[in-house]
Amino acid sequence: MRPSKLGSNPFLLVVSIAAAGLACQIRVGGPEPPAEIIPASEASATELADNWDSALALDIDEVTLVISEQQLTSFLSERFESDEEPILQHPQVFLRDGEIRIYGTASAGVFEAGALLSIQPIVSSGGDVEFNITTAEFGPVPAPGALTTVLSELLTEAFTGTLGSMATGIRITSFDIAEGQIVIVGSPR
Repeated sequence: MRPSKLGSNPFLLVVSIAAAGLACQIRVGGPEPPAEIIPASEASATELADNWDSALALDIDEVTLVISEQQLTSFLSERFESDEEPILQHPQVFLRDGEIRIYGTASAGVFEAGALLSIQPIVSSGGDVEFNITTAEFGPVPAPGALTTVLSELLTEAFTGTLGSMATGIRITSFDIAEGQIVIVGSPR
């Protein structure tokens, strides 16, 4: 049996390995989401928008809105899919222990890694929601600032932007996260 040209020429072997590496993503580890998968769907993203619209349209003294992990996962998935180069792929949103935990896959050049953002919402005295990022990981290193900024902006949009302006519609009195849901209670402004 004849030896291959690659095996007999170390330079060709190194160039071939480098070219193969450039042709695909190199996974460098990072945080992994819990084993359960939260399916994203257009219907769940639409349901979230419809729930906001319904809450703002009610003529009552107190509004309660419940948001599920699937709705938020769907909302983020839809937003990232519309980006030409999404900063996060396959987002999974877990609502547990007072935190919003967003897992996904982030890319930087040929490198791909698991990413995690843990966010604690804070209700200001004026009834607005602010987001405090408590954990930001990208693979084995802290997450790039761009990732934390984009996700913070998307969450702010989810609660105050395209889904219904709470700034002009609802004054938040409580924002609780537990058991896979966010329960928001507020009153019309």
